[in-house]
Amino acid sequence: MKIQSFDELSPRTAYALWQLRQDVFVVEQDCPYLDLDGRDLEPGTRHVVLSDSDRVVGTARILDDGDAWRIGRVVLAPSHRGHGLADVIMKAAVDAVSGRDIVLSAQSPLAGWYAKFGFEADGDEFLEDGIPHTPMRRRA
Repeated sequence: MKIQSFDELSPRTAYALWQLRQDVFVVEQDCPYLDLDGRDLEPGTRHVVLSDSDRVVGTARILDDGDAWRIGRVVLAPSHRGHGLADVIMKAAVDAVSGRDIVLSAQSPLAGWYAKFGFEADGDEFLEDGIPHTPMRRRA
């Protein structure tokens, strides 16, 4: 497990990270959306990268939103699901930040899973890219 800024990612790791996000969010979930939104490049952004040998199998993105940290793009390769590895990624992301609230937009069916990490619903459910999401917050 590594937590790196964009500039610390090797080109191969960055490519693999984006490919995994595309494979799951765009293809598997059939949700075309603009993944490369420019936020990966921001100086305060950190990427949680879980590898198995030399293959990226999971990731999350931590954004510096000023008054809060934002965790998103939490994803695990289908081949590695069911072994608690998503928990490892999420715990690493939460542990990597401090001093401010952490916010996220959970796909609504996963709100209970995020609650295991101290997140609570923080607003009304909304549709993002055709998928119901729940805004959630973990207070500092």
